[in-house]
Amino acid sequence: MASSGLALSVGVGRQVDYWATLWRRTWKGVLVSSFLSPFLYVVAMGVLLGDFVDADADTLEGASSYLAFVVPGLIAAHAMQTAVGETTYPVMGMIKWQRVYESMLATPLEPRHLVAAHLGSVLLHLTATCGLYTLVMVPFGVFATWWGPILAFFAQVLCGMAFACLVYGFSTRVTSDQSFGVLFRLGVFPLFLFSGAFFPVSNLGDVGATLARLTPLWHGVNLSRMLALDEITWWLVAVNAGVLGAVCVVGWRWSVSGLHRRMIS
Repeated sequence: MASSGLALSVGVGRQVDYWATLWRRTWKGVLVSSFLSPFLYVVAMGVLLGDFVDADADTLEGASSYLAFVVPGLIAAHAMQTAVGETTYPVMGMIKWQRVYESMLATPLEPRHLVAAHLGSVLLHLTATCGLYTLVMVPFGVFATWWGPILAFFAQVLCGMAFACLVYGFSTRVTSDQSFGVLFRLGVFPLFLFSGAFFPVSNLGDVGATLARLTPLWHGVNLSRMLALDEITWWLVAVNAGVLGAVCVVGWRWSVSGLHRRMIS
């Protein structure tokens, strides 16, 4: 397990076969859990329930309908859920149960290579899920411009990767899967409900809105929605993207240090 000095790209490249095999064996389940179920949720919330929401564009942050309002936020929120799902039990499994990481570290690979490859798989998952989601929603007329869905897609993937990096670091530091139940109940679900995906955070009052705007998910939802609706405030775009990018950097370092401490130190 000594340091090998392998370049990051070389170390990741040596794991491609493993991750490609894993994807071939699980892609059908990924398709259902990452796209079909959330798509039906969007149809239920945005189309069916949305018919009962009577609000003007000012109330819906520039959206022409509740469907147009909720779709960009829900895709960003789903990116968060996908990222968390890929970096909780799978990470603990590779550390503790299947011990895949232990076998990988018996080679010249280092913790940073393992983290990069795992997060690369999450990035591929997010790209496929958010991209397919966006393509299917285009005919519903929820995007204000032709370039809106493209930029919103990048915002959604960035949002997902911010959570992937953070939660990966968390997963390397816990020893029981019971911690994930706490994470989902006290972290993921409240964020999903109260970070602006379903309604403007201004409805939460001054204190609630301020707290919501401090969360990474609000930055992802807000960025995705602004770009999708062409209701853009450029300084806020820079803030949203900057916060998510900073979370990715901090999360990456936290993940690498966590895996190194868990597996080597």
